[in-house]
Amino acid sequence: MAKRYYWLKLKADWFSDKRIKKLRSIAGGDTHTIIYLKMMLLSLKDEGKLYFEGVEDNFASEIALALDEDAENVKLTLAFLRRHGLIEICDDDEYQLTEVPSIIGTETASAMRVRAHRERKKQYVTEGRLLQCNTAEMDCNNLKQICSVEIEIDKELEKEGEKGTPTHTAYGKFCNVFLSDAELEGLKSELPDKWEYYIDHLSAYIASSGRKYHNHAATIYKWAQEDIGKAAPKKGIPDYSYSEEDSL
Repeated sequence: MAKRYYWLKLKADWFSDKRIKKLRSIAGGDTHTIIYLKMMLLSLKDEGKLYFEGVEDNFASEIALALDEDAENVKLTLAFLRRHGLIEICDDDEYQLTEVPSIIGTETASAMRVRAHRERKKQYVTEGRLLQCNTAEMDCNNLKQICSVEIEIDKELEKEGEKGTPTHTAYGKFCNVFLSDAELEGLKSELPDKWEYYIDHLSAYIASSGRKYHNHAATIYKWAQEDIGKAAPKKGIPDYSYSEEDSL
């Protein structure tokens, strides 16, 4: 099941409501106001409903236990809320906070990530850069400093529960070469003396040319193989090189 987040959407003038001003004006009013807010938060997932489960002798004591508040203060708060129509008793074990259903905000975790991702994309366009390292003290060309940017694709984010896709991290001088942990370890193993060179080389080429590659690790392996081929002596051509010790 998709994880869902809830929050209260209090109006800017919530504390100016005459009932809230009255609640705050009585003895210990600020404490009672906090208890009311905590009760609303406790009821979010059930659209403003609170339930008496019989753990304590009465509803006030049970709510006090759930909120870590003094039972007498909770009892006084409940009495005020009932008197001013802010809570209703549906039956013996169900209570409804009347204001909560109209001020609930809710969103799935997936939708939240998609929205945050789109907001970041707008920021990148506005600032005129695709990616930015999350540090002002170290340059991105130091591969030990990993840019805190993950590849996020809208379609992947919108599919809740999709698993098995490895996380990629940005590397290179311009933080635009994306590799998974396994791909990076593979490059280190197979190109022990050249992996940093190829990552920075690809980073600079992408930044200057605007080219896009489907798989950055595969591109680096391809370049490395081509360089090895260029360095190997061509068959059928004699090697006339000599050292100074061999010269006449």
